[in-house]
Order: sequence, then structure tokens, then C-alpha cells
Amino acid sequence: MSALRRALLGLGLLVSSSSSSCRGWRLARAAQAGYCPAGRWPPGPSPAGHRQPGAAAMQTAAAAQGVKYLGQKEAQAIDQELFEEYKFSVDQLMELAGLSCATAIAKAYPASSFTVSQPAVLIVCGPGNNGGDGLVCARHLKMFGYEPTIYYPKHPNKPLFEGLTTQCKKMDIPFLSEFPSEAAVIEEVYGLVVDAIFGFSFQGAVREPFGTILDTLEKVSIPIVSIDIPSGWDVEKGKPDGISPDMLISLTAPKKAAKHFTGRYHFLGGRFVPLALQKKYALNLPAYPDTDCVLQLP
Repeated sequence: MSALRRALLGLGLLVSSSSSSCRGWRLARAAQAGYCPAGRWPPGPSPAGHRQPGAAAMQTAAAAQGVKYLGQKEAQAIDQELFEEYKFSVDQLMELAGLSCATAIAKAYPASSFTVSQPAVLIVCGPGNNGGDGLVCARHLKMFGYEPTIYYPKHPNKPLFEGLTTQCKKMDIPFLSEFPSEAAVIEEVYGLVVDAIFGFSFQGAVREPFGTILDTLEKVSIPIVSIDIPSGWDVEKGKPDGISPDMLISLTAPKKAAKHFTGRYHFLGGRFVPLALQKKYALNLPAYPDTDCVLQLP
């Protein structure tokens, strides 16, 4: 057993190999990591947080069919306008985005659906704002009853990110010093991976250590949740040979790459876009239900 594997198991996050509630090879592998995907429950009452869609929900889903998918430049222009014209701060939007991500995860993968008492989640954070969203997401997941662990190899030397890191450490969220080198180790220890590496501003070649990280994540069989854009994908064209997340959480509005997403769960998050800005860019965002900060897209 490698030193890294011993360290991971020493966190107390090793989970059961029980698969009594899951079916099929892929689901059995997920169950080995302590998670039974919420969308594959046996027939019977819906699990907590999974209400059957009513008329209002179906109307919202129908409206979501026409939502606008943004290119990279348009997404950047909207962000810039939020900062300059509407005076949102980066940390303010990051907090709203991270909370939306944690809420969407809790809806799709309830803590109660993990097959053991500790719903272990690995969150991989990149050096930019997408990584900051991941740190905020980790903090809220901890409050929701999950057991997040963070891998954050490139720490920006900025007060915002230092503060987010401190907050997570103060909540006893562990940070890994090394990334697991084998997909099997990730599958054994965690039930879910959150990809918070690159956002919609990413372009060019993937640099190390993130190239190796993404290569490893391509091999895992447990669900991957990508924040805004699956990392390594072209923001507009996608990347069919890259990671294949089970869930995508689009922030503000979906990006064009989301048209290539084939996973089970696509959520819209970040209920903060002013109506005037929505109209200016013809976003055609659907109405969020009640007081929810996330909405599942068809």
C-alpha cells in the first residue's frame, strides 16, 4: 500500500463496498465508493429532495428549452458588466456560485444516498475563480453533512483565496498534499468528485499538474460534477475525448460547451443575474422555482 493511499485512508474516509441498493457494473463500482446514484433508485417512493415534477415544474422545464448558450467572449462580457456596472464583487458572486453548486449536488446526490455514514467528496480546485467556487462549495457541503476533502495544488497569493482556504481549514476540511495517482484509489476512498479546475475563461493547452489530474479523472467510474465547464473542454466546442462528468452546473447561463454534455444532471445555478442584464443579452433564463437558487435543466 502506497504512502499516499495510507494517508487517504487515514483521513477516516474509507467507505463500504456494499452495493445492495445499486444495479449494474458501473453502479456497483459507484457503490464501492459509498454512493448509490440518486437517479437510479429502485422503484418506490422518491428519496428525500427528489419531488415528482408538478405542472409548475414542467412549465419551467419547457421554458428552459429556449435558454441561451453563451460563447466565451459573451460570458466574459456579462461577468465584466456585473462587476463594473452592477458593482458586484468577486467574492460576492463566488459565494453565490459556490452555494448554488453545493445545493445542486445535494439535490442530485443526497448525503442519505451514500451507502455509508460518511458521504466522502473529493473537490479538485484550480488556480482561478473556478477553484474559488470549489472552495466555497466545499464549505457549504460540509455544512450540509458531507465529508469534503480538497486538492488545491496552485494557491493564488491573494487575500480572497487565502481567506477561503482558511475558512475551509477552520471547518476541519482536509487538504491533500498529493493527488491520488490511480483512479482505483479515488474510487475506493470517495463517492463523488467535484471538478472545480478551469472555468469559461480557460483556453490553450492544459498545464501540469492538471494534465495528469484530468487523465486520472477520465478513468474514474464514480460520478464527476463539473462546475460551469468540464475542465479541459473547449468552452464552445466541448471535448468528447476529455472527462465525462455525470453532472454539470452551469453558472449565470449555460456555455456552448454544455450542448455537448451527455451526463444525467444539468443544473443552472447562480440566481443573481439582474433582469435588465438578462434582457440585454437575451439570456431567456427560466424562472427558478420558489426560493431555490438552482434549477435542473432538461
